[in-house]
Amino acid sequence: MSRSRSSVPIKTAAERKLLFDQLQQIAQGLGETFAPFCEVVLHDLTDPRNAIVAIHNNLSGRKVGQGATELGLARIADPDYPQVIANYANSFADGRQAKSTSIGIKGADGAYVAALCLNVDLTLFQGLQSAIGQFVSVDAQNGPRESLTPVGADAIRAHIDRFAARRATTPRALTTEDRRSLLRELRDAGCMQVRRSSDIIAAHLGVSRATVYADAR
Repeated sequence: MSRSRSSVPIKTAAERKLLFDQLQQIAQGLGETFAPFCEVVLHDLTDPRNAIVAIHNNLSGRKVGQGATELGLARIADPDYPQVIANYANSFADGRQAKSTSIGIKGADGAYVAALCLNVDLTLFQGLQSAIGQFVSVDAQNGPRESLTPVGADAIRAHIDRFAARRATTPRALTTEDRRSLLRELRDAGCMQVRRSSDIIAAHLGVSRATVYADAR
């Protein structure tokens, strides 16, 4: 049987008030941060019949002073019950799906005295997920085959990568002399005839287009 508040010694009562005052601040801060999607509820597990001390972003329709949930009663009965239960499936009274996290708070004697619970309404997020899924979907079978990358750009980049690999370095770490040799190879391979080849080469090498023109002389 839980002790009534009047039976708690003065010192313990003062400590309890301090603890719950701090937990109230945490609950308020979390509620304001995750509004309006997340309900934050502070439970007093020393008084299971009137467990709800505070409720922010009320999504469940519960009220301050209502009793403890099954999870709260389980913690009261068993100090070894898990202290943190995160991201478990839940639902509100009207059937809306929720994701919940419950954090048990213990006193100095190891018994549970409070719980801080977060209940996220998944309804809006599920709607957004559906809308985003529709937006990013593409018709890969019926659409025309097209690339926004200039024809031959991949071949130029691959040639540059092979050139750098032969020198055990990266394209952006090539020396001036290496770049000049590279550009001769690209010219001999016909890569410089590709539209906007200078832009492609400059971007892959991490240099300006003017530098590419200078090295190509």
